[in-house]
Amino acid sequence: MSTLSLAARDSNTMLRRNLLHARRYPSLTLNLLLTPIMLLLLFVYIFGDVMSAGIGGADRAAYIAYIVPGILMTTIGSTVIGAAVSVASVRWRSTAAP
Repeated sequence: MSTLSLAARDSNTMLRRNLLHARRYPSLTLNLLLTPIMLLLLFVYIFGDVMSAGIGGADRAAYIAYIVPGILMTTIGSTVIGAAVSVASVRWRSTAAP
């Protein structure tokens, strides 16, 4: 088998395992969905007036267009870190077992 097909097979296996894990622990899925929503509500409605003054006193729509990419990148980054830790812990457990 080529390296690409092995990588695709391993990725498929990890995706299946993570989806089964997410099905057993719905709090992980809720956390993934609620975190960006809560951050958006926090930065728009609580800090919105003060923070939007820093971008020239723009209206709310311009501020939302400014803040959403940052919130999405933060969410993606934290998800990738969680997946990396999961893969590393599985890898560590498989090599540490006698």
